[in-house]
Amino acid sequence: MVYHSLSALLSHNLAQCLLCGDRAGESGLCTPCAAELPRLGNACETCAQPLPSAARYCPDCLRQPPHLSGVRAAWQYAYPVNQLIQRFKYRGDLAAGHSLVQLAAQVMEPAAERPDLLAPIPLHWRRYWRRGYNQAQLIAAGLGRHWQLPVRPRLLRKVVATQTQSQLRRPQRLRNLLQSFALRENVGGCHVGLVDDVLTTGATLEAAAQKLLLAGAGKVSAFVLARTP
Repeated sequence: MVYHSLSALLSHNLAQCLLCGDRAGESGLCTPCAAELPRLGNACETCAQPLPSAARYCPDCLRQPPHLSGVRAAWQYAYPVNQLIQRFKYRGDLAAGHSLVQLAAQVMEPAAERPDLLAPIPLHWRRYWRRGYNQAQLIAAGLGRHWQLPVRPRLLRKVVATQTQSQLRRPQRLRNLLQSFALRENVGGCHVGLVDDVLTTGATLEAAAQKLLLAGAGKVSAFVLARTP
């Protein structure tokens, strides 16, 4: 209901671009602003790490292939995408989220090997209670509607509120995150598409993918709005 009402609002002739204030289209951005969003360009097919050349995989993924079969990211986490995501995630600006999803659905639309379903990365209930919504769930709902894919918003549950783990080594971070997820539905043989807003270290998506594969998922890929450098 939230996205349908926003879509109707942004389709109105008087809708203004969220970035420059000029007249906008259905995406909520004007054509020039939408064209200037920082596209990701060449990136690792497995983790979406930006690459300087035409290489297909980054050294880390070649050295130790992750559980994720691939990550699609619409943009680099840079201005103005970073500001729109922060407005959406922390300030309750659902119009900014709507605009990003509208545009990302076109940029990332899977042509081959479409997932069987989409599942958002969950929030722990305390964080959900403070924020009032899960931005990954809203993104997944929008992408699922555009791509005509089922969305399972409760497939994964966050049972432990993980704290900042920047001082831990990657294996320890992954173990902690793996234990923080619980699975609520059968995924036997399914290709699951995980959805989140931003990919930074990739630890959260990697742990969720490992949890799904251990439960019998046939394949796990991921879709994110933006990738940090």
